[in-house]
Amino acid sequence: MPNATSPPRIWVLADDRTGNANQAIGVAEALGFPFEIKRLEYTRWGRLPNLIRGASFLGVQDAYRDGITPPWPDLVIAAGRRTVPIARYIKRANHGRTFLAHIMWPGSPVGELDLLAVPEHDQVPPQPNIIHTLGAPHRVTAARLIQDANQWRARLAHLPRPHIGVLVGGTAGKQVFEAAAATLLGQHISQMARDSGGSLLVTTSRRTGAAATEALVAAINAPAYTHLWTRDNPENPFFAFLGWSDVMVVTGDSTSMCSEACATGRPVYIFAPPDNTAPKHKHLHQRLYEIGYAKPLDGTFDTWNYPPLNAADMIAQAIRQRVGL
Repeated sequence: MPNATSPPRIWVLADDRTGNANQAIGVAEALGFPFEIKRLEYTRWGRLPNLIRGASFLGVQDAYRDGITPPWPDLVIAAGRRTVPIARYIKRANHGRTFLAHIMWPGSPVGELDLLAVPEHDQVPPQPNIIHTLGAPHRVTAARLIQDANQWRARLAHLPRPHIGVLVGGTAGKQVFEAAAATLLGQHISQMARDSGGSLLVTTSRRTGAAATEALVAAINAPAYTHLWTRDNPENPFFAFLGWSDVMVVTGDSTSMCSEACATGRPVYIFAPPDNTAPKHKHLHQRLYEIGYAKPLDGTFDTWNYPPLNAADMIAQAIRQRVGL
């Protein structure tokens, strides 16, 4: 690893799942050194287990291999199962001199990964190269929230406070976000806004779905700015809403969204109907409730504060310690 006068050469392997890529980029940003992002797209062979893909480009589209050439990096940061074979290939090509930092449990083999940052809710047993985090790393910083909030000032400043930000995910795997759940969410957040004299800042996402979006909008009965996700709308108010909100409501289907909401240090309410919430998400929610980051959403309005949750800083610090930065 280079000394203090020669900064490390850092690559981020950013696969085609935005949530994975943002976790890896968030850790790289927390390190504070320049870094390069290597985008990855996969073929159908990317679905193969990593045990079969080995240390190779198997499963990576040809166009995305071109930028992965010497000089090799000192540090690779990646997230998600499918990035591991490429990271292992880089380390071997660099004769073992590249430190591999990986986020989330990717499945075996993991012996060549120097640091694995695994969320507590995955319940992976301790190992020498594993650290456990509460929640997921992210890109939320105070500076970014201020910057994005200022860009939306003209559209949001007239709304009465408190501002209740509502981050809506949706269907995740077998857990389907039904219209009935969306209606209940709309009723709860409307009650919060009416009881507090405030307003709602609502944004849906790619996973929300048309039926749930329609039901949510129909159930909102309070002052609100509602941003509906569509493929044709490039605007994303996510960080602006985090910056403007005094209280956050987030659907519990996304580890990343729960973690990002808790990065604000402001009250967070999680909407997670028990019959439609995955066990590992329930584990995360319970930990957030126990420590005082969040409460279950039930329509009541309260305020509290806590130190912002930031797994990216924790992982960055672990990398610094292990590689001597």
